[in-house]
Amino acid sequence: MSRRKNRLTGDEALEQAFTAVDHAPLIERLGVALRPELLRLALTHRSFANENGHLPNNERLEFLGDAVLGLSVATQLYVQYPSRPESDISKMRASIVSRYGLADIAREIELGRHILLGRGELVTEGRSKESILADTTEALLGAIYLEHGFETARDVVLRLFAEKIDSATSTGLHQDWKTTLQERLAERKLPMPVYQSTSTGPDHDLQFTAEVMVGAKVLGAGEGTNKKLAEQEAARVAYRKLRGELR
Repeated sequence: MSRRKNRLTGDEALEQAFTAVDHAPLIERLGVALRPELLRLALTHRSFANENGHLPNNERLEFLGDAVLGLSVATQLYVQYPSRPESDISKMRASIVSRYGLADIAREIELGRHILLGRGELVTEGRSKESILADTTEALLGAIYLEHGFETARDVVLRLFAEKIDSATSTGLHQDWKTTLQERLAERKLPMPVYQSTSTGPDHDLQFTAEVMVGAKVLGAGEGTNKKLAEQEAARVAYRKLRGELR
C-alpha cells in the first residue's frame, strides 16, 4: 500500500523529469524563450507520455513544426537561388529537411539530453536516434510558432539551417553526402557514421582533414578549408566505397 501511495502521478512524473534538467542552454541555442509548459510539451516523446498515463505528447507540435520548416526553407531557397529550376530546389529542400538533416541540427543544439523518454527508449539509446531527434526538433519549431508567430519561427529555422542552405550548391546540383551516407547505412542496418577531424596550418589558412568511421573501421577520409567540407568529402568517399566504386 505504501508503495502505491508514494508512486508519482503522470503529471508529477512529467514535472519531475522536466525539472531534472536545466533547459536554459537549449533556450539560449534556440534564441527565443518558451513558456515552460509549452517547452515541456515539445520535449515529451510519446514513449514517456504512454508510460505515465497517456499524457499529451509532442506529435501535434511536430505536425505544426514540419509545416513551418518546409515553408521557411522552400521560401529561402526560392529567393536565394533564383536561377535554379523547381526540380533542383525541390531536391535541395528535401535533403535539408530530411530526418538526417534535422538530426544534425538537433545534435548541434544538444537536444538529446533534454528529451523526455520512456524507459524502453532510454535503454535503447533513444536520445541519439535520428527519428526521435528529428521529430523533437520539429516539435520545438511548432512550439516557437505557437508562442511567437510565423516570422519568429522562420527566423529560427533560417538561423539554425543557414549553413545547410548556403552549402546547397557546393557540388553543383545539391548533394549532401553526410545525409546520403547515413541513409545508405540505415538501409543496410549498419552503425551510424562517426566523424573525427584535425586541422593544420596558421589560423588564417587552416586545412582540415576528416575521417568517417563506421563501427571500428575508417570508411573514408577527406580534406577541406573547413570542418564541414572535410566531413562532406569523407562521407562522399565512404559512400562510393559502399557502392563498390572505390577499393
